[in-house]
Amino acid sequence: MSRSRIVIVGAGFAGYRAARCLSRQARGRADITLLNPTDYFLYLPLLPQVAAGVLEPRRTTVSLAGTLPHVRHVLGEADGVDLERHVVRYADLEGGSGELPYDRLVLAVGSVNKLLPIPGVAEHAHGFRGLPEALYLRDHVTRQIELAAAADDPAMCTARCTFVVVGAGYTGTEVAAQGAMLTDALVRDNPLRKGIRPRWLLLDIAPRVLPEMDERMSQSADRVLRKRGVDVRPGTSVKEATADGVLLDSGEFVDTRSLIWCVGVRPDPLMEGLHRPLERGRLVVDQFLNVPGHPEVFACGDAAAVPDPNHPDRAAPMTAQHAWRQGKTAARNVAASLGHGTRVPYRHRDLGFTVDLGGALGVANPFGVTLSGPLAGAITRGYHLAAMPGNRVRVAADWLLDAVLPRQGVQLGLVRSGSVPLESASPELARVPGGPSD
Repeated sequence: MSRSRIVIVGAGFAGYRAARCLSRQARGRADITLLNPTDYFLYLPLLPQVAAGVLEPRRTTVSLAGTLPHVRHVLGEADGVDLERHVVRYADLEGGSGELPYDRLVLAVGSVNKLLPIPGVAEHAHGFRGLPEALYLRDHVTRQIELAAAADDPAMCTARCTFVVVGAGYTGTEVAAQGAMLTDALVRDNPLRKGIRPRWLLLDIAPRVLPEMDERMSQSADRVLRKRGVDVRPGTSVKEATADGVLLDSGEFVDTRSLIWCVGVRPDPLMEGLHRPLERGRLVVDQFLNVPGHPEVFACGDAAAVPDPNHPDRAAPMTAQHAWRQGKTAARNVAASLGHGTRVPYRHRDLGFTVDLGGALGVANPFGVTLSGPLAGAITRGYHLAAMPGNRVRVAADWLLDAVLPRQGVQLGLVRSGSVPLESASPELARVPGGPSD
């Protein structure tokens, strides 16, 4: 008999975990193929540290070939799934196309930037979803400080060293906290005009930072941000973005050359092309991560509306914790569908959240215990080291070097602005509901 063909689409938290587990559970009994546009798994929570110059870019990546030895890796991006023919269509990175037939399919394509119908945002904002964007932001911030230091016009100097972050959720809060430390370090080598200093604004329509977390964590993070000089503006959003700045919904115009978009994510549009039931853009699955009517298809991570076992009336949140555990459950249930083991429903115990605020500071609530300051910072970094599937020693070494040596404030010029567009400004995206909050 021919071996079963398992195709996994996406190597984010859910897809990578599914591939890793299946490489052990179905080794020798199935052919496993992983379709992904990059040859690495990206540990997203550490991207703000890449943008701030704390970590070198490769520290946040884990080689697929090096950690998934029994999985065939195809470089490409899925552009369609034929559920009747059991085929995944994809475009490769050199303009070609292909098809991957499957007996079992795991859809773990993740999410993309959420673009709101705000004039000018698509053209002038910088997103923050991948390694190229983090590298570009690091160069952009460095360049603006260097240009501000050389500017003869005080107004231009002020505009160039003003940075606006939209979205005060997990990512936006960390970007603002780390960014403020980065610009303080940069101006030591690039002194600004007297009376001018870097300014960071953090905006969100929510009434507080980290609105999805415990209020005590929110208050602790707010205190750290304000002490660091970040201008926190809850209940505030962007009305329009231009090349010269942003117009806030309060009517204030902020002169800036830096609009950093961290308003959250939406499920990958691939899900819409399946013509199966969706819940706010996420593919509806049952408690076993199966797509109803297609027992051979499983979905997990941000692109799947997985029933939350603790809240039966809604889907599990789009977080890395859930995606990582869903990937393991999907792998087990795929193996069970092939006759190896028994299937299990998705279960999750919330271990709490951690937020790295730069330096030795952080906020965390491990097992529901709210902490802040250096202890929370240590727990946050310990959690990341434990959760990363590789590069732990290199990450720890970079943290140690950052603690004892000054950061290198240079532009690498590896990523140009045109290579990291925020999102395509299509009419479809203009209908996405919500506000600047993740």
